[in-house]
Amino acid sequence: MNLFDLSGRWAIVTGANTGIGQAIAVGLAEAGADIVGVGRSATTGTETDVRAAGRTFIAVAADLSQPSSAANVIAEALEAGATPDILVNNAGIIRRADSLDFTEEDWDAVLDTNLKSVFFLCQAFAKAALAAERRAKIINIASMLSFQGGVRVSSYTAAKSGVAGITRLLANEWAARGINVNAIAPGYVETNNTTALRADAERNADILKRIPAGRWARPEDMAGAAVFLASPASDYVHGAILPVDGGWLAR
Repeated sequence: MNLFDLSGRWAIVTGANTGIGQAIAVGLAEAGADIVGVGRSATTGTETDVRAAGRTFIAVAADLSQPSSAANVIAEALEAGATPDILVNNAGIIRRADSLDFTEEDWDAVLDTNLKSVFFLCQAFAKAALAAERRAKIINIASMLSFQGGVRVSSYTAAKSGVAGITRLLANEWAARGINVNAIAPGYVETNNTTALRADAERNADILKRIPAGRWARPEDMAGAAVFLASPASDYVHGAILPVDGGWLAR
């Protein structure tokens, strides 16, 4: 038995158009899964890579800043022929400002996309899995700020702390029902969300000093953890928040 074989499984990946979501979608495809790529913008590049791995790709357009779209995403994926096997909640946004200046608009935008939509995607997916009597895996994308406070990202810290919390809560509720709920907590990754940090020479240097691995993560560094949490190898793993951080939390 290949514990990491995802053949015959479907993975729904949000924010699959770029960065971590794209890398995870391709990594899951290379392990044998067919992919539903969910994004606000075109997922053309991801589709090309998934098909190059010999897997099927279905694109679903959705704006997850509107949490009401969560149920529609799952319904559309199932109507297109996917089965409720794996859900990766990766889509997210960030807003940066001093807490004294942080606006309610920026607070709500981040919480709606990064936390509220995550919960309701989990809910809709779990309902479909239970109705189909299928074992399923949910992988949420948490953050170093699920463990730490950070600076100038108050809504993002609140949301990612919440993602860790609901990951544990849903694991408690659904573990005995055949649904594993876990999370990956990426370290500092070279993505669009961290462009401002990497452009700040002082902050970039401070971050690199603390990473034992000596470099920022690349999106593809998250793929192996996702394959593990999606595969039979993790069948007895529930409620874990797995740091993939180059040793950041160990420093």
